[in-house]
This record gives sequence, structure tokens and C-alpha cells, in this order.
Amino acid sequence: MKKIFPLLACFLLVAITTANARPIKALIVTGQNNHNWQVSHIVIEKILENSGLFEVDCAITPPKGGNMAEFKPDFDKYQVVILDYNGDSWSDETNSKFMDYVKKGGGIVVYHAADNAFSGWDEFNKVIALGGWENRNEKSGPYLYVKDGKIVLDESPGVGGSHGAQHEYIMNAFDKKHPIMKGLPTHWKHAQDELYDRMRGPANIKSLLYTAYSSPEKNGSGREEPLIFTVDFGKARIFHTMLGHAGATVEDSPAMQCTGFQVTLLRGAEWAATGKVTQKVPADFPTATTVSMRKDYKQP
Repeated sequence: MKKIFPLLACFLLVAITTANARPIKALIVTGQNNHNWQVSHIVIEKILENSGLFEVDCAITPPKGGNMAEFKPDFDKYQVVILDYNGDSWSDETNSKFMDYVKKGGGIVVYHAADNAFSGWDEFNKVIALGGWENRNEKSGPYLYVKDGKIVLDESPGVGGSHGAQHEYIMNAFDKKHPIMKGLPTHWKHAQDELYDRMRGPANIKSLLYTAYSSPEKNGSGREEPLIFTVDFGKARIFHTMLGHAGATVEDSPAMQCTGFQVTLLRGAEWAATGKVTQKVPADFPTATTVSMRKDYKQP
């Protein structure tokens, strides 16, 4: 991967798989995180590239404490921006350009710990709908979870964001009509991962796609928690996945090697960029009882 640090960006081009198709232009924003961003952004890039659908650039911020005024990605060049960032605040100029992109109808993918970021930035919290940690509490908005098949908004006080021990768990479909969900199973088994719970915020979810039960046996909330959803924010198409905790290395990241994670990420990114999903559900998608892994991140 070639990184052009004077511009704080890396640019990677993937070949067009068909003569008539133009790849979707995607930007991964990364560079700081309480998670292993050095692994996660490479894996996301591999997943997108290997699909043959995306042309991927990568914008890397200065390290923690660095001069964030130097970080000036041109969001408008891209059909979808994938957020893999949780760190120092961007400059006011970059914040403004990002929100302009969103409000004009840009495509956004919120990935895993990106929903920990910028707890004090009200508009960003509307982009992610639900977030955790970084001093989030009842002032940040309600908890959102599912009980007896219905969405609950819970205003009770308490911290925003937690998870128990990493483990395999079952993903449960909620809105089966969304284009991202076409052909996907009602239940499938996700590989070992964190299961975010007690997330809270503006809660402006548009379509809740998948939930999972956060078991008290794993120190979870004991509730059916929202893990994959779209966000209601003006003209923007926003896909939020809380799955995909990065491992120690690219080769050892079970949550990201899960076929279910990769397929839902790809379908969500395509929908965020275009409003459509053209991908077929692959034969190796996990079942309700069996985890499926793509350790080399290659498409079948």
C-alpha cells in the first residue's frame, strides 16, 4: 500500500471487472482509533477491492496530538465514505466539508468503533444514530433495543456503550424488506466478535436490519441489541454496522473474516453509494448454526 503522507492519504486503484461498469469510488477515513486501525483499514480495503465493485482511496489522519489542520480529504470526490476513525477532533474546515457532503446526499458507512467518535458533535451523532463510550450518557439520547418484536426507546439514565466477552452469536433479521436484506437469511451465526450493547444517541434509525441478543452469561445487557441499520438523516444514505472487531493481524481477525460481516459490509456500502444492491447472496453465507469464514478475504 502506497501512503502519501504529505497529503495524509493513500490511493489504491482496483481494475474494473467489466468493460461497461464503472467502479464505485470509496474513501476509507482512518488513522486514529482505540481499536487496531492499522489492521482494520487494510482489511476493509481488501474486502472492497476483492469484490471488484469499488475503487478505494484511503485518507489517514496525523497521529494523536498531531496537526489536524493538515487533514483535508476531498469528500465530494467519492460516492461512499467509510468511517474507521475514533480519535482527535478534525478541524472546523474538515467538519464543515464532511457535513456538507452528508447533507448533499453522500453515502456513509459507519464501521464498528467509529460510533465511539466525536461524542460532543451533535450533527455527527445524528449521522451515526447510536454511539457509545466517550462520556455518553442519558444526555446523549435514549437507549434503543428490541423487546417482544418492537423497538424500544429507553430514556433511563446510564452509560452509553458496553460489551461483554467476545463470542460467536446469532444475528436476527428485523426489517427484511430493505434492499440490503434481499436474499439474506433471517438468522445467521456470526464469528467471534464484540457485541456492542447499551448504545444510545439521537436514535434516528431508519431501517433496523439485524439485531443480536446480548447474553448476561457473557456480561451483556440481556437485551436484543441493534447491530446493523440505516440512519434517517436528510438525503444521505447511511449504513451503520457495529460488527467487525479487528484482530492482532490481518491474518488473525475472525470478526472481519466472517463471511457474514464481509457480505453485509459490501451490500451496505453499495447501497450507501448508489441506493441499490446488485450483489447476489453467496453460497458460503453463514447459516443459523454454522459460521463461515473467508480467511484470505477473497470473493468466491
